[in-house]
Amino acid sequence: MFEFLTTNPAVALLKEDHDRVKELFDKFEAARTRPAKLRIVRAALVELKVHAAIEEEMFYPAVRKPVGKEIMNEADEEHHVAKLLMAEISKMKPEDEQYDAKVTVLRENNEHHVKEEEGELFPNTKKRLSKEMLEQLGEEMEERKEALIEDAAVVKS
Repeated sequence: MFEFLTTNPAVALLKEDHDRVKELFDKFEAARTRPAKLRIVRAALVELKVHAAIEEEMFYPAVRKPVGKEIMNEADEEHHVAKLLMAEISKMKPEDEQYDAKVTVLRENNEHHVKEEEGELFPNTKKRLSKEMLEQLGEEMEERKEALIEDAAVVKS
């Protein structure tokens, strides 16, 4: 059913990110202590920021025209909402009354976004972009992701 993921390096990278973020949100739901929740949310925020940067800087510009502006405009708006929530969450403490609720809304926003990307955007990408372009894009995205993660690690320490 999702054969396009295995032959599309750019999409495969993004799908792996989706899976990692989902796992972090699942861990957040299962966490029982505030320090554990904070640690998990911080990791999820880094993953989401890096993922959004790669999509916005590289993937979205490459697919915007072939896939169509309607799909892409909605994806841009979903990113905008996620960034607002992430900014609010990053200023909060796990003890804050709305903390869990904001993380839950971020999760729900992310799940909706992932469902649309994996169900509509990614399959359309494979149909409309050449294998060579997707391979090149995947390589460039991987390099950019590594640089962003390295930058996040430097900021963190």
